[in-house]
Formats: sequence, C-alpha cells, structure tokens
Amino acid sequence: MSSVADASLSLPDRQRFPLLRALLADPFTCVALILVTSFIITAVFAPWLAPYSPVKIDVLHKLQPPSAEHWFGTDHLGRDLLSRIIYGARTALTIAMVSVAIAGAIGLMLGLIAGYGPRWLDAILVLMFDSLNSLPMIMFALAIITVLGAGTGTLIVVIAATSFPSYARLIRAQTLALKNSDYILAERLLDASAARIIFIHLLPNVVGPLIILLSMDIPVVIMVEAGLSFLGLGVRPPTPSWGSILYDGYTSIRSAPFMVIFGGLPLVLATLGFTFLGEGLRDYLDPRLQLRRPA
Repeated sequence: MSSVADASLSLPDRQRFPLLRALLADPFTCVALILVTSFIITAVFAPWLAPYSPVKIDVLHKLQPPSAEHWFGTDHLGRDLLSRIIYGARTALTIAMVSVAIAGAIGLMLGLIAGYGPRWLDAILVLMFDSLNSLPMIMFALAIITVLGAGTGTLIVVIAATSFPSYARLIRAQTLALKNSDYILAERLLDASAARIIFIHLLPNVVGPLIILLSMDIPVVIMVEAGLSFLGLGVRPPTPSWGSILYDGYTSIRSAPFMVIFGGLPLVLATLGFTFLGEGLRDYLDPRLQLRRPA
C-alpha cells in the first residue's frame, strides 16, 4: 500500500519542469544553459560582481598584466579589464535581448496579420518584409548610425528594424499552414471572431518556432553590437562594450595581448552558449523531433 502511495507522490515530481529536465539531459545543452545563466547573472549583478569601477582611469597602472590585484589586467587607460568585461556583459545582453524582443513582438503580430488577413494586405506586408530583408544589416546599421549618431537606443532600433521581417515571414508561413486546419474551420462555423482565432488558437501554435529563432539570433545580435562598437559606431564611450575592449586590445596587441584574449573570450562563450541552448530548445519544441526524443 505504501509503495502505491509513494508512486503516486513521485509521479508529479517526474512530470515537473519537463523543459528543464529535457535541457539538462543533453550535455551540450546543459553546459550552454550554465553559460547563459552565468552571463545573465553577471549582467544583472554587475555592480556587485565587478571589483572596480569600469570607467575609473588610472594611467599610472595602464596595460598591467593579470595579477592578484587585477585578475584580467588593465587597459591602456588603467581601467580594470575584468570590471569592464562584466559590465560589457550587461551592455551586450541588454541590447541583444531588448532588440530581439521588440523585433519578435513586431514580427509575431505582423506575421499573424499577413497570414490570416486578406490577400491584398498579405501582399503589401510580404513586399515590405522582402524589401527590408534585402538590406544588409551591417550596411543599413552603418547608414542609420551615421545619420542618427551612435548610441544604445540607435543600435536597438536598427537591429529590431532589420530583424523583424524574418520573424514575420516565419510566423506568416506557420499561420498559413494552420488557418485551414479543422479546428480553425470549426471556429469559423461557430462564428468566432478573427481576434479570438488569432490570439486563442493560432498564437499558441506559432510561438514555439519563434522562440527557437529568437534564442539562436541573440548571439548574432551580440556579434553585431560588438562589431559596431569595434568600429566606433556602437555604444558611446565610456560605456563598457566587448567590441570596444577588443578594439583597445587590438591597438595594444604587441604590448598587451591579454586584452584581446580576455576581450574575445566572452564573445566566444556567449555565442556557443546561446547557439547550443537554441538547438536544445529546437529539439524540445519542434514537433517533428518529438518522435526521436527518448521517453
């Protein structure tokens, strides 16, 4: 009798947090989840984790190699490199997550409207998506930043404007595949409103692939932000950025090669972390892969 009770108590435990259990089951995804979680914690608690101010200049101790006082050394202005990398994580993740979230929300709504709306509206929206998709992100970003000036807000606007068309086309394709499903046709026969069909029935079924694409685009946005900051067109100094740290290391690579190493390491780890995490989410959320998933 007690064994039956124990089994009934343990059943909910086995069913709890299925997504987390699935992510932790794969070693690569598990490591990626640890990396991403570490970056998020670092970004959120940067003021408490950074040993020094990231903008404090101390020219008497510039280009100091790693030591017990400065674990990652100092840059060409004597600023603590570890502190700047920690605050750089906040800059990179803020720009990446905010811009991707804005682009995802715009793409989700426009994709649903294009897929479920009338043909003339679909044609206009698809033309807009294709026109924006034809613009190279970097060249478009350079043009807009040259006109509006560098800054965090400008970067977010540029990245969101160049990213949402691909999300909208994905959602449009998913909506077109579902709009003639039996349960949608049944809702129409019951005289359900278009808003009810879109938000109650279509939205939950198309958001899964979007989440996968968003998670896999975050490292791309981080690299774009770092590249623009490397060129001096990203966030404004003295705000710490991984790209500006790499540029400072490039200019002093002969005398302080450790700046390039420590500046590039978080970019590599962030790219690997978000990429493998996106693949893990794809394996869990993609219904085509469910049959291959172990029970």
